[in-house]
Amino acid sequence: MTGPIRSSLHAHARFIRSIRSYFADHGYAEVDTPSLCPSLIPEPAIEVFRTEFLSSRGAASPLWLAPSPELWMKRLLARGSGSIFQISHSFRNGDLGGPVHNPEFRLLEWYTVRAGYLDSIGVAEDLFSRLLAENAPGRPRKQLAPPFLRMSMEEAFRSFAGIELAGCQDAEQMKEAGLRQGVAMSGDPTWEEAFHIVFLTLVEPRLPRSRPLVLTDYPALVPTTARRKSGTPWAERWELYIDGVEIANCYTEETDPQALKALIREESERKKGCRVPHRVDEGLADIFPPGFPSCSGTALGVDRLEMVFSGEVSLEGVILFPFSAIIEGQSNTR
Repeated sequence: MTGPIRSSLHAHARFIRSIRSYFADHGYAEVDTPSLCPSLIPEPAIEVFRTEFLSSRGAASPLWLAPSPELWMKRLLARGSGSIFQISHSFRNGDLGGPVHNPEFRLLEWYTVRAGYLDSIGVAEDLFSRLLAENAPGRPRKQLAPPFLRMSMEEAFRSFAGIELAGCQDAEQMKEAGLRQGVAMSGDPTWEEAFHIVFLTLVEPRLPRSRPLVLTDYPALVPTTARRKSGTPWAERWELYIDGVEIANCYTEETDPQALKALIREESERKKGCRVPHRVDEGLADIFPPGFPSCSGTALGVDRLEMVFSGEVSLEGVILFPFSAIIEGQSNTR
């Protein structure tokens, strides 16, 4: 083994060890859930990988590779696991393009019981402090250091797009607001499509990069399993950006069965347009017992986080066998 690869492997191991030790020290139980799923949460923006189990009797049962461990981890929470975390390999089909995507990637997911989404910002800040102390000693990294900057989605749209988001609560209003700011929109976009076009065109490129930024209170019109912020058009959700790269996504988890059933129905209809259909886990809506305490869930891209901590500009600098190299190697052997 040559010197550079040995050093790289030890750096990988140290980074993962720091994450695990942080959560263990704070009372989280580490879990290990399956990658194979008989059904999934419907997420129209995500294409999945399909496979099948071949029984000894010759029957084939469809299965899908988990795009995240969320489905299994929520079942553990509902059974009384308490606060838990996991570093899993997750899979998203077609997710290859640019420096921050790979179809197979490492995902850190943690759930904190009796906590909301804002509490999880503090957890992320503490985690970053541990990672900086153990993986970047003597090297001040202002772009990585807590405390994080905080900005609501409403503030971001007002500051960087000149749009009052609260006043754009239907598709036509959102489209017209974007057009007034010079954003090109063709056809008849839905509210969510128009929102994302404006966000990706005007807002995301202008987000502050001096420190990690938490973008809070996403519109509830973007369907997720995040609980709605009472009396507002917002959801209890944040995303974390570092130097313009999205690193983490956090919700106060919705546990009301009626709200979850409505979401699953809506998203199942939208999922029909995906290239890889899958069976929907409709039973997820009923797993949480009455009176289940508030719970916050955070999903963080470990490869992306290691990339920014190590100063790399692409995931290929931290993934030992990036998918692009696998495909290139396969084509070269034909």
